[in-house]
Amino acid sequence: MSSPFPQTIVIAAYIYFVTSLGPRLMENRKAFDLKGLLIFYNFSVVALSLYMIYEFVMSGWGTGYTFHCDLVDYSDSPQGVRMAAACWLYYFSKFIEMLDTVFFVLRKKYSQVTFLHVYHHSIMPFTWWFGVRFAAGGMGTFHAMLNCVVHVFMYSYYGLTAMGPSYQKYLWWKKYLTTIQLIQFVMVTTHIFQYFFMDCPYQFPIFVYIIGLYGLIFLVLFLNFWYHAYTKGKRLPKVLQAQTWAHHTNGVMNGNANHEKDE
Repeated sequence: MSSPFPQTIVIAAYIYFVTSLGPRLMENRKAFDLKGLLIFYNFSVVALSLYMIYEFVMSGWGTGYTFHCDLVDYSDSPQGVRMAAACWLYYFSKFIEMLDTVFFVLRKKYSQVTFLHVYHHSIMPFTWWFGVRFAAGGMGTFHAMLNCVVHVFMYSYYGLTAMGPSYQKYLWWKKYLTTIQLIQFVMVTTHIFQYFFMDCPYQFPIFVYIIGLYGLIFLVLFLNFWYHAYTKGKRLPKVLQAQTWAHHTNGVMNGNANHEKDE
C-alpha cells in the first residue's frame, strides 16, 4: 500500500487488454469454452464475498458501529486491525473480479464489454487504494459490505448461468438482480449523505464526497441499463422472452436476449 502506481499499471493493462489487445488476439481464434472455469470462478467469488461480509460485520458493522457517524479506528486494537485487513481483502478482490471482463474477451462476448462494465472494474480498485491507505474503517466501509452482499446474489446468478441451458428455468429473477443493485446504490448514497446533516468528525471527509458521487454515478448508469435491458426488453432471460414479446408488438425485442453477466 506504499504507492498507487503498481495498481495504476495493472488497471491500465486491464483496460488495454479488454478494449484493444484481447479482441485483436482473439480475432482469428475460436472462442474458448470456459464452462468449468466459470462455474468454479463465480462460486469462488460467492464464497469470498460471504467471508468478507462476515469480516466486515465482526470488525465493526455488527460489533459497535452505529450506521451513523462511525469513525476510523487507527489504533492497534484487534477490532481496528481486523477492519483494516477486511478493507484490504475487499480492495484485492476488485482485481480478482477483473477476470469477469477477461473471460468475456476470451469467449468473444464483446457485447458484454460495455462502458459501464469496464468503468466499474477500473474505478473501484483505483479509488479503494486511497480508502485502504488512509481510511480503512468507519462509515466509509458501509458500501463495501453492502457490495459484498449484492455480489453473493450476483455471482450466484452468474454461476447458474455458466452451468448451461438446463438451468435457465432458475434464472427468472434476473430483473430482480438489477433491482437489488439499484437498491444498493440508493442505500449507499442515503447512508453517506447523513454526514452533511450531522456533526460528525469523520477523519477524511473527502471520501464522503467520493462515495456519494460514486453512488450517484452508478445509480444513473444502472437506471440507464435498466431502461435498455428491461423496458426495451434487450437483456431478459430466455424464459421470459415469450411473455415480454407479447407486450412488445412493435418488435422492440429481437428475441435473442442475452442473459450473460453485466455490471
